[in-house]
Amino acid sequence: MKAALLTLGCKLNYAETDTYARELRLAGAEIVPWSAGADIFLINSCSVTAVADAKTRNLIRKVHRISPDARIAVTGCSAALRRRELESIGGVWRVFGPDEKASVVPELLGLRTAEHGGIFPAWSSGERTRSFLKVQDGCDNFCAYCTVPYARGHSRNVPVATLVAQAEQIASLGVKEIVLTGVNTGDFGRSTGESFLSLLQALEKVEGIERYRISSIEPNLLTDDIIGWIASGTKFQPHFHIPLQAGSDELLRAMGRRYDTALYTEKLEKVRRAMERPGEAKVFFGIDVMAGLPGETDALFEEGLAFIRSVRPAFIHVFPYSRRPGTPAASMKGQVSEPVKAERVKRLEGLCSELHTEFVEAHRGQKAQVLFESKEKNGMMGGYTGNYIRVSRPYEAALVGFISEVTL
Repeated sequence: MKAALLTLGCKLNYAETDTYARELRLAGAEIVPWSAGADIFLINSCSVTAVADAKTRNLIRKVHRISPDARIAVTGCSAALRRRELESIGGVWRVFGPDEKASVVPELLGLRTAEHGGIFPAWSSGERTRSFLKVQDGCDNFCAYCTVPYARGHSRNVPVATLVAQAEQIASLGVKEIVLTGVNTGDFGRSTGESFLSLLQALEKVEGIERYRISSIEPNLLTDDIIGWIASGTKFQPHFHIPLQAGSDELLRAMGRRYDTALYTEKLEKVRRAMERPGEAKVFFGIDVMAGLPGETDALFEEGLAFIRSVRPAFIHVFPYSRRPGTPAASMKGQVSEPVKAERVKRLEGLCSELHTEFVEAHRGQKAQVLFESKEKNGMMGGYTGNYIRVSRPYEAALVGFISEVTL
């Protein structure tokens, strides 16, 4: 049996796809490139925007044209939110919802259907230096603009003991860095009664893993205990991704976010005080910002820009707001036109470039530890410092998967 797997969307999806691939290989299936044709196609879909939904539909049709006799299965967020629509597309054999992920491989192989419910444990294994470990899924926040709670279900997590065992398995492959990922990662413990800090402390003890990163954590879930423990000298790197979405308290309230700009500022300042020393590496803060949320006037946008400048992140992930049917934000007054959104995205991206350049230049001449990756492009290889500065150098196979000291 030949199987092709295609992934759209987030790192969580990629971790799940890699897990499906491992299970299929163990059952004797051959994983092949999708363009070569296959007996089975598994599409892990994304629904974060209307564009993402359209990509899923177009991909299904393209795959069906390449292999009209193949079985096409669809999972992921678009599968959860657009199930009937996807089932009606030619070639689609099965659509799996958020509680059916454990059934995907058994059903593809014609075996007994697995039990539904719970959480599907997953980790990525495609990169020799870094693995994404899924620790949590779902969300109970129901922010006004977001479809994720409907697509991925309620907040739930994998037990600490299971995650430690998976981290040990990852370490046995020679992988040196693990990124903890989830939908609302810091909400870990919701279904097992454990704490996120207890997970971090347990993973710290896994031999062979030299670095950890937290893919994303909400500011209200980044507790003083977590900050203090990470800063005490651990494998967790000075790199945080903390969603903001809007630099305006008025917009944060309207969207149902669980913090304000004062708390956000306080969290970043606490991390910096705990982890930064004069002349040493600064903490890398990545943030998410949406442009054109309903009610975002010119004045509120300028207020947001000023706030972002005041907290000085190292990187801004910029998204234009996408109006998602069925969400409260879709029917709110003050919808922003697409041209205005595009202009605001452009300005935010310009600010990102300015802040990222400033962050990198502040480290010029410093020594740093870089974990080099296996990919080679034009005779060069790349890797990241602990605080996520990208470094390139001529390719040298002996450096792949090892941490080396460089001068920035």
